[in-house]
Amino acid sequence: MSFPKTPGTGTPPMPSRRLFVQGVAAGGVVAGLAATGLSPRAFAAAGPGLVGAPQVLSSQDVQLSIGESLANFTGRTRPAITVNGSLPAPILRWREGQTVSIRVANTLQGHPTSIHWHGLLLPANMDGVPGLSFNGIAPGEAYQYRFTLKQSGTYWYHSHSMFQEQAGLYGALIIDPLEPAPYHFDREHVILLSDWTDMDPGALFRRMKKLAEYDNYYKRTLPDFLRDVRKDGWAAATADRGMWGRMRMTPTDISDINAHTYTYLLNGTAPAGNWTGLFRSGEKVLLRFINGGSMTYFDVRIPGLKMTVVAADGQYIHPVSIDEFRIAPAETFDVIVEPSGQDAYTIFCQDMGRTGYAAGTLAVRHGLQAPIPERDARPLLTMSDMGHDMGHASNGMAGHDMKGMEGGCGASMGHGAHGAHGADPKAPRHPASETGNPLVDMQSMATEPKLDDPGIGLRDNGRDVLTYGAMRSLFDDPDGREPGREVELHLTGHMEKFSWSFDGIPFASAEPLRLNYGERMRIVLVNDTMMQHPIHLHGVWSDLENADGEFHLRKHTIDMPPGTRRTYRVRADALGRWAYHCHLLYHMEAGMMREVRIEE
Repeated sequence: MSFPKTPGTGTPPMPSRRLFVQGVAAGGVVAGLAATGLSPRAFAAAGPGLVGAPQVLSSQDVQLSIGESLANFTGRTRPAITVNGSLPAPILRWREGQTVSIRVANTLQGHPTSIHWHGLLLPANMDGVPGLSFNGIAPGEAYQYRFTLKQSGTYWYHSHSMFQEQAGLYGALIIDPLEPAPYHFDREHVILLSDWTDMDPGALFRRMKKLAEYDNYYKRTLPDFLRDVRKDGWAAATADRGMWGRMRMTPTDISDINAHTYTYLLNGTAPAGNWTGLFRSGEKVLLRFINGGSMTYFDVRIPGLKMTVVAADGQYIHPVSIDEFRIAPAETFDVIVEPSGQDAYTIFCQDMGRTGYAAGTLAVRHGLQAPIPERDARPLLTMSDMGHDMGHASNGMAGHDMKGMEGGCGASMGHGAHGAHGADPKAPRHPASETGNPLVDMQSMATEPKLDDPGIGLRDNGRDVLTYGAMRSLFDDPDGREPGREVELHLTGHMEKFSWSFDGIPFASAEPLRLNYGERMRIVLVNDTMMQHPIHLHGVWSDLENADGEFHLRKHTIDMPPGTRRTYRVRADALGRWAYHCHLLYHMEAGMMREVRIEE
């Protein structure tokens, strides 16, 4: 793929913020439709291009063609990677127990490709990760995926090759259960959220390496400082500014990339396109939410409707009634709503930093639209949000371990076994590979699971917000054994260098994590960074534990806010080489990935 650039800049000019937030009403795939065998008029009847009405493929023998098309979401025509000419890719719909065969052909010019079936249990050579489970699909060639469906629920699929996921290669995957679901619904809609950039995704990654704070338009100013002085006093305000300065960070660093670069899409449609899902008053409508975003956390609500969450990452949970939920990249949530009393409701999905939103409509007929609510106020990070427990502070700095405060890899405060906290169970042990590491700019010194914390920007907002603690699997631990051993990994990074890793060791330098086939083990994750990371282990389930170490919630992606220590059980029942990584695409590419080998 080649992305045209503006002479002398190396990157295309940025459309206005308003245009990015709303997109264009006719946005979608505008060229490259020949592979579908359908005319542009047929797509125009279904919506803007192919967007908003992806084809549903339910045959056990599927043909997928990965190619390049032109798309326009912002008023500018840009190249995209599509599947069968569609963005998002076609919805794949199968039934539990079926054996499916998918022939994936690569028609890209000069670029290998791949498809990973996110969350599915399958043989390692079907998992779709180039360099681990297979060699990738070379240009002009095809690969035959074949596997038996061992589960049911809402999942998705995407490329695992470079930045192709960001460029459009993602789609929904629904597996209907053999046995009836433990809830009733009258109709359903897939809601696939994503983020689009007009930039070449590779150029965007290079920009992050050069200037990671490019999209942080909201740094505090002198008037903000004077307001803090009036509120907290001179000493407290200057101490706070000093700490943030030494961390090379500001309280507005919520996400790496936001709506100043991204247009947020719902089923491939920008907000101005008004994607619409129909209902009849009084029906129970199942909404299958999938976050296919490369770098975006979405906070989702439907003003005027309660949502009942019935499944997380494809697995049934005890129903939870809520007003709002945060969905991390790669997560899926199934919710039931019962619209009545009005003809249209807005599905409102604002990004975590409140810079933009995706939106669509539930309505009794096409052409209706409910008001779009105002975005919430932008949240500000606190030291507590990042795992720095100021309750221990006598000098305003205890509870911190800020490395490189004088230039990148300077002396840290409190390395090693529990640092200044002695036997404090919240104080994690840090691996030796973090000590003096120029790729690690901070360590958390006080961590906890935070399963009942809705997260930054969602606390005390007047709405019932979903938490991990509120969800509980509808079944007991399917394995039943206590873990026989424990492995602890720290999520590490350096904000300015945009370097990310496990234990301070980037993927290229890391030894594989080896598991014994059949063992039940516990993985402990500690987030030493100031960012939130959704962590995905391929091939097996991740059974999240509660604060007491008991089985709580089965997932394929475990979200890790700053300052958290979360544990989950793994049954190593899938032989082979598997990927284990942060599902923020640019974090994975910057090094936050490991190989896991499950061996006899």
